[in-house]
Amino acid sequence: MREPDAAFADPRQAVLYDALDDDRSDLDVYLAIVEEVGGDRVIDIGCGTGTLAVLLAAMGRTVIGVDPADASLDVARAKPNADRVTWVHGDATSLVGRNGVGGPVVDGTLDHAGLLADVAVMTGNVAQVFVSDDDWSRTLAAVHACLRPGGCFVFETRRPEARAWESWDLAPTAITLPDGRCAVVERTVTEVALPLITFEGSTTIDGEALRSRSTLRFRERDEIERDLAVHGFTVVDVREAPDRPGKEHVFLARCDGVRPVPRPGA
Repeated sequence: MREPDAAFADPRQAVLYDALDDDRSDLDVYLAIVEEVGGDRVIDIGCGTGTLAVLLAAMGRTVIGVDPADASLDVARAKPNADRVTWVHGDATSLVGRNGVGGPVVDGTLDHAGLLADVAVMTGNVAQVFVSDDDWSRTLAAVHACLRPGGCFVFETRRPEARAWESWDLAPTAITLPDGRCAVVERTVTEVALPLITFEGSTTIDGEALRSRSTLRFRERDEIERDLAVHGFTVVDVREAPDRPGKEHVFLARCDGVRPVPRPGA
């Protein structure tokens, strides 16, 4: 899997993430869906600084939060209710045993007697950071292996036809951080090579510029549905993201009971 972007992996930037993106109303749809499907055991893949994971834990859910950026997990571990979440440093494949079955693996052992999860979620741009077909395929296979038959996989992805990147450029903008310091943030889309979009960000504090570079893959809806089917999922519903109507799809997919046969190279 590719290394996480500096915005999440650099400790100096990870501690700023929640302050720079403090409106997390986008998570409401996930809380509602977990409630809707009656999910008691939830895996938050690409959990970042843990905002959704701790909210789910506060609701009484059993939660595993997994992320490849240790700096983001350090922020997550300091939040209220963080002690009720099992935090795993790694990607989705880190949760799967050698034989790919038997339940999520934590610290080398099966978590909670190897029970499979009811729901797996990927919020924000997580589903789009897998720019290669191989990484995407391995992630879908790992999610399937961690879910019980009939379990729910929920994630969002931006619709290519909405061309959201055309409004991503941000001129230098001053903001006040919670600790009173002033930060200047800016963002520039540097390459449009569909289905890949690359952008660079900068946050300047006390004269020091903290930089990051990110690439996201914009997959078409039919491509995603095909990939889900290949990996043993049935699409139950495709909904609008309430906070970005017309710009994103929220996929609800059911994990079929039969484990799919991996494709060559997957």
